[in-house]
Amino acid sequence: MRREAVGAPGLRGPVVAGVVGAVTGFASSFTVVLTGLTAVGATPAQAASGLLALCALQGALAIALSWRHRVPLSFAWSTPGAAVLVAAGANGVTFPEAVGAFVLCGALVVLTGAWPALARLVTRVPAPLSGALLAGVLLPLCLAPVTAVAAEPLAGGAVVLVWLVLRRLAAAWAVPAALVVALVLTLTVERAAPGAAGAAGSAPTGLGWAPVLTWTTPQVDPLVLLSIGLPLYLVTMASQNVPGLAVLRGAGYPDPPARPALVASGAATVVGAPFGAHALNLAALSAAIMAGPDAHPDPRRRWPAAVTGGVTYLVLALLAGAAAALVAGAPPLLVQAVAGLALLGAFLGGLASAVDAAQPVEHRTAAVLTFLVVASGVAVAGVGSAVWGLLAGALCWVWLSPRADRGAPGAGSTA
Repeated sequence: MRREAVGAPGLRGPVVAGVVGAVTGFASSFTVVLTGLTAVGATPAQAASGLLALCALQGALAIALSWRHRVPLSFAWSTPGAAVLVAAGANGVTFPEAVGAFVLCGALVVLTGAWPALARLVTRVPAPLSGALLAGVLLPLCLAPVTAVAAEPLAGGAVVLVWLVLRRLAAAWAVPAALVVALVLTLTVERAAPGAAGAAGSAPTGLGWAPVLTWTTPQVDPLVLLSIGLPLYLVTMASQNVPGLAVLRGAGYPDPPARPALVASGAATVVGAPFGAHALNLAALSAAIMAGPDAHPDPRRRWPAAVTGGVTYLVLALLAGAAAALVAGAPPLLVQAVAGLALLGAFLGGLASAVDAAQPVEHRTAAVLTFLVVASGVAVAGVGSAVWGLLAGALCWVWLSPRADRGAPGAGSTA
């Protein structure tokens, strides 16, 4: 009897942490996923299918692996990876070609987990360069709130103002609240405007409210694989998987099951890609909620938080169609503004890593060059700016760095 009384309060913490982590993770960034998939040619139904597949797969991964290893392994979609899709959409990519790139990204993650030499190579990418790559990819979306305010001062200003107020008072709910404001304005001011089409609250043509998986046969285009698949893999590893492992180590798990997590998330990406899942990875921000001491003082008893988070994501998967229908009915500029606000934290982290004052000026110069080329959005010979930016930064890094520093173990590593 005494044992049950002690154990019950202990489980309540993980359950709450799991639900909060999943709900806030979903609400704060699902608009980024829908924006990214739409940018590479997905129809509203295909974008909804992608959101459904991502929620279901990451929920299943969290439940299975956390239960198996008794470690709070939480998974998420690659939010910066969705921004890669936004940047690539300007180059006329079709959705089947993008799906082929998703498959490549997943296969590379599987290979990283199975082949330690590749994992070491990826984690040795200098932190300033990977940070600059991330910041350059995110910049176009992070500029969307500014564009929205300039184009629609009332609606855009209201979205930004609500985000700013809640960022101070309740940061976790700032982006969801901004999205609610955007949707309310869409259903009132926007729908009342002359020429506005459709009744308020109706789903866009071809998109129902029920969750439905839509199959897209992948197409292989070498340039798209290079322009989307490779940057998607690098951004997912550098900004999601590596920090996710670091969060687990900092939370009291010195030897987390990295290889099973990478192999499983990569395989899930390959399986989910034809349904629109662009990239799955270890969670970082939500992992801090589920694996931290707030879930339970004892690290050995925190794993139910990730299981609960996984179950919550399975429930949220049922809302994918409704979420996509609401977002598809809103003005794209407002949706992009909300997505940009959701990415400001990641953009700040990448930019800070790129221009870290602790780094030599030569390294910062190479990082700034990477950032500028990636942010330019230029495509040369059909290859996107993310690849050219990373290549230019790497060459600049090697050329400017003293010979003794080029091969220094851990120099600038993101691990």
